[in-house]
Amino acid sequence: MTHWWQAGDSVWREETEAATPASTRFVLEAVKDVPRIDWQLARARLPDVAQLIGAALPTTCAHATIYPQGFAFCPECGAPLHPARAAPHSAWWGATSGPLPADAAPLPRHVPHGLPQTALPLAAALETRPAEPFVGQADLRMPAPPNAVCVFAAADFGFAAQRLLALAYTRNVLQYWDPPGARWHVFTAEEGSADLHFAASGYAWLPPGVSPVRGEFGIVPTARGLYRLIVNPLAESYRTQAVFEAPLAASPGAVGRRIAVPFVAPDGLRLWTASADGADPEVLEIGPSAPTAGWTTPFSYDGRLHWLHEDGQLLWRPGQPPRWLPWPFPWTPRLQFGGPVRSRDGRLWLIGNDGAGYAFREVGTELPGGAPQVEPIGGARLGFGTLLFRRGHQVKDDPWAVEDVEDQSRGDALVLPLLEAVSVTRSQPSGLVLRFEQFTGRAEAALAGEVLPRTLIEWIGQRNVILDEVARLKHPQACVPFVWHGSLWLHHPSWNEIRGWKLEGLA
Repeated sequence: MTHWWQAGDSVWREETEAATPASTRFVLEAVKDVPRIDWQLARARLPDVAQLIGAALPTTCAHATIYPQGFAFCPECGAPLHPARAAPHSAWWGATSGPLPADAAPLPRHVPHGLPQTALPLAAALETRPAEPFVGQADLRMPAPPNAVCVFAAADFGFAAQRLLALAYTRNVLQYWDPPGARWHVFTAEEGSADLHFAASGYAWLPPGVSPVRGEFGIVPTARGLYRLIVNPLAESYRTQAVFEAPLAASPGAVGRRIAVPFVAPDGLRLWTASADGADPEVLEIGPSAPTAGWTTPFSYDGRLHWLHEDGQLLWRPGQPPRWLPWPFPWTPRLQFGGPVRSRDGRLWLIGNDGAGYAFREVGTELPGGAPQVEPIGGARLGFGTLLFRRGHQVKDDPWAVEDVEDQSRGDALVLPLLEAVSVTRSQPSGLVLRFEQFTGRAEAALAGEVLPRTLIEWIGQRNVILDEVARLKHPQACVPFVWHGSLWLHHPSWNEIRGWKLEGLA
């Protein structure tokens, strides 16, 4: 005999015949706003599926392997069941210029949006660890995704539990971490879905809007245009919806209530813009001289979007035409050093070299005839936002100011910031960095593939904490930090495991 159960927003089928195996007694038939369920796949990962939909699992009885939402006891024997509820955690979207949801700790308005910065209170947890010179170790380890060159997002995506996704944007692969099963799953594209491959410029996405549909990941760039990505973990698949179809030159950005992305037209580069839901689109001319690839990920600041390039900068403010401003010869930027840094008066600066020496150049000067300010410096400085280092010493004033020398021995080190923690209660910049010990070469060499014998993973703040150390690291700028499940994680494409450090009290 077959019974049907309406449990929450899902529909279940129960087979009550005596010969029915426990594994098929309850079958999930439908979930609201989920177009397809592959129960054959789901049965192989029932603890994960139970958390996603808020179902229940058996504790002592063996009459079924999963029970619908709201079941507290087995209807056959009355044994208590275990509700598969996962603890809530802060969402993570990485460096994006789009507005973050409330559970992702949105950045304050006075900082650029789109740089590797977070307002999550990481320092409060990490700085309780033993301070340097003690060298710690990772608390947690997770297998690296099968496709290791990827970016990460952690959110509930409309389901009952938060999950981690790794998008391998260079290989068109979407990967899903199954926490109860401790393994990665590779999702398949549903029929008609767009290829997610994008390698023309730096990669960045836009988080979902205010009222996303279940499974909505956000707006992602592809070789064919902008698409809304919607995931379906109950079928281990994804689908896409077109937002704007054209060959993209860079990743999308957001400022105010508008999104925008440069694309390649037959007569040169143009800018497409629309409201956050894709309505009210507009195409703006940029000019034939602007490059069609090689852009950094965009950032928004002071009501304006910025895309940076080795040849110049693209600026756009809603309601105005975009401006392409080439860098003046012979000055060239050092984009690999981090990104724009902020001075105490709120202006943004970019480090570069004119052949004779390094200098910071003001970013975003767009007035006709306006001459940007240039500040010469005596050596390379790595960082972004307000987290900046000259060799192993932190610069705590204006970007061109003299660095703070707290330990003379650190002059033989080089520090590369990875993630800045933004806090309205702290005046001192803090964040996650890599410290290359006893490295006296040029900064360009350290970032170009030279083997770094010893690298320390360090938290810089009111207390400096060495979280771990790495031997023989190459391409350190490929490290990707992210926060998931109440822990800070660090991934590098050459590592077999992702290292994690618990953030006690962060939810």
